[in-house]
Amino acid sequence: MACILASEPALRYKDKVAVVTGGTKGIGAAIVRLFVKHGARVVFCAKEEAAKEMEAELTTLGRENFLYVRCDVTREEDIKRLIEVTVERYGKIDCLINNAGWHPPEQTIDDTSAEDFRSLLNLNLIGYFLTAKYALPHLRKTKGNIINLSSLVGLIGQNSAIPYVATKGAITAMTKAMAVDESKHGVRVNGISPGNIWTPLWEELSGVSSNPEATIQGGQDAQLLGRMGTTEECAQAALYLASEGTFCTGVDLLLTGGAELNYACKNQTRPRSSIYH
Repeated sequence: MACILASEPALRYKDKVAVVTGGTKGIGAAIVRLFVKHGARVVFCAKEEAAKEMEAELTTLGRENFLYVRCDVTREEDIKRLIEVTVERYGKIDCLINNAGWHPPEQTIDDTSAEDFRSLLNLNLIGYFLTAKYALPHLRKTKGNIINLSSLVGLIGQNSAIPYVATKGAITAMTKAMAVDESKHGVRVNGISPGNIWTPLWEELSGVSSNPEATIQGGQDAQLLGRMGTTEECAQAALYLASEGTFCTGVDLLLTGGAELNYACKNQTRPRSSIYH
């Protein structure tokens, strides 16, 4: 009897070149893992030198199709170098995933300075714009795609987070504008707006709240599905938009567990628990 060997699962992004910003932890790290697993050549970056553990983990997948580049996305020269190094190493870019960003702790408008706002805009929004700007000449050649990580709060708002919400709403709007402009080049531009996803940042922010346990429970209860999403679920959404979602452009994919649906107690005049979205 002939020996039947189990075939390797199909690689959904084989030999494509993807750039992922903020790729050493949280959602970004999950995206890097999944894209590498599915055969992509992935260049990932972060501001800090935090790649050794990530590189060791990726090596255990049995592939060496990845490269870490140190990059501060608030520095235009760093972004230009990131794109240049990618093209020098792999010869092309098929997908850019803008993910690097930050959610500050709760802060009212009275306690937010103009410099606080400008700094967050530079990180969360201008960094996306510049990375897209320098990647697009290469993406046009491959008829590639951009995926911008935004947030549900850009659509529905959030307590004590005016600058953050503003940056995320702007990302969603910018995604649609880019999709319009780049369609003539065959480049697709889409966004993912997660709701509550359990990440190191979520853990950090809940830890500095007055009642971390209640904050986490509130975060779980905000979804119809009664739980937070996972970074792996975000990565699967990104891989779909990059590989199979070839008729999607200008999409804002709500990855929220239904957090935006149904009525709830939203009376802001009553005391509330600190809940991050």
